[in-house]
Amino acid sequence: MFTLINDADQLSVDVHALIAWAYEILDLSGHHGVHPRFGVVDVVPYVALTPSESPISEALRDETARWISTTYDVPTFLYGPVANGVQRTLPYVRAQAFEELSPDFGPSSLSPRWGAVAVGARPVLVAWNLWLRATSIEQARALARLVRGVAVRSLAFEVGDQVQVSCNLIDVETVRPSQVYDRVQSMLEGAQSISHAELVGLAPLSLLEREDPARWTQLGLDPTTTIERRLEPLNPPGNDVR
Repeated sequence: MFTLINDADQLSVDVHALIAWAYEILDLSGHHGVHPRFGVVDVVPYVALTPSESPISEALRDETARWISTTYDVPTFLYGPVANGVQRTLPYVRAQAFEELSPDFGPSSLSPRWGAVAVGARPVLVAWNLWLRATSIEQARALARLVRGVAVRSLAFEVGDQVQVSCNLIDVETVRPSQVYDRVQSMLEGAQSISHAELVGLAPLSLLEREDPARWTQLGLDPTTTIERRLEPLNPPGNDVR
């Protein structure tokens, strides 16, 4: 996973370069993994940090999707706001691609080498994992089902000799990592325990501010891995971020 932050024009250049690099060196036909994916470049989300920036993220999404399909002949699906006011989710794309849902751009079948790609425009979400001890994959799947809801998407994966409950906190204004952590903790039995929590990518500072600082380490949170900290080089004192 890569998190890129920049002004819109340079961000487009950076994203194109990363996608080109991935397509040059990777081949889906030889890939093995446990996380759902249908492409070498599986998902490219453009994230609006404020509602006023949503049109920018949607324009970047559409431009990138067209570029991928025309440059690499890879089927490309959009998610987020699409035509006629419809909000299309990434899980819907994964479930319905090439069945009820045709690619928005590119060919109608998977590229043998590169697969397909979903390109989105969405608000901030937090990718966050709980690693479990003495827990089977079946038990982890049951836990994932119990914490899953409108504000939390969750799956369980077996990674080597460990298992994890992998979460996307899709409404960071209403759900906190501590709530998910405590919910999972309350359902563990016997020797089962949470090994550690893991933030994947960045989180908004507001998420940390809603948690007890004494729990930040337990929850895998740190001020150095906030969006705001990574924006600092783009926003020196006296200048606007944009």
